[in-house]
Amino acid sequence: MRPNKQVIAVHRRGKQLWFELDEPPHPLFHFGMTGAFHTPAAESLYLKSGPKEPSGEWPPRFTKIHLRFDDGSELIMTNARRLGRILFRSAPLYEPPLNKLGFDPLLDLPSPKMFSMMLRSRAAVIKSLLLDQRFAAGIGNWLADEVLYQAGIAPYRRANSLSDAEAKRLRGKLQSVIRTAVEANADDVHYPKHWLFHRRWGKRTDASTARGEAVEHMTIGGRTTAWVPAVQS
Repeated sequence: MRPNKQVIAVHRRGKQLWFELDEPPHPLFHFGMTGAFHTPAAESLYLKSGPKEPSGEWPPRFTKIHLRFDDGSELIMTNARRLGRILFRSAPLYEPPLNKLGFDPLLDLPSPKMFSMMLRSRAAVIKSLLLDQRFAAGIGNWLADEVLYQAGIAPYRRANSLSDAEAKRLRGKLQSVIRTAVEANADDVHYPKHWLFHRRWGKRTDASTARGEAVEHMTIGGRTTAWVPAVQS
């Protein structure tokens, strides 16, 4: 890749980010649970679940790529656990991994009718299906739990067991929860107080929602799942 390329735009699909340059190849980034972007003079962009590294060190620890721009600015991607990826693609949307992803709930959520049809064609457990990036790109563990809680659907249900009304409710909550999180810039301090998010962590046996409903935990597809039996069926 030649030096002095121009960044035309920055894009995201699911958990993937890429820079559109004035000519290919285009760099594609995936944080992988602990990755982050850093600049010398601004607040770093972290995954919410990732560790917060000290900001005074430059370049920061675990630097994977260091980009320098002709206006003097810099951008570094770090990755402490080496789960992140930096790839170069000629046409990112039409090559792996992006062409293997499902719909993005924020960018191209299917219509209620199409969403219901998609669920009816799958026998997977609904929590596992929501986490499957080939079905829906960008949904993580806590987000799936939140959406299912607000939709009143038990996480162990089979996707094809959901009625059209349940599918419509699930789609609506998927849309509203993600939009609310984005509007809050993923700062959970600003998430609504009634959200399960605030009570789901730590597998506490005495955990309860803001309404006093008991929160229970189970493992589905190898992932810790928080749910509220009193309202999810």
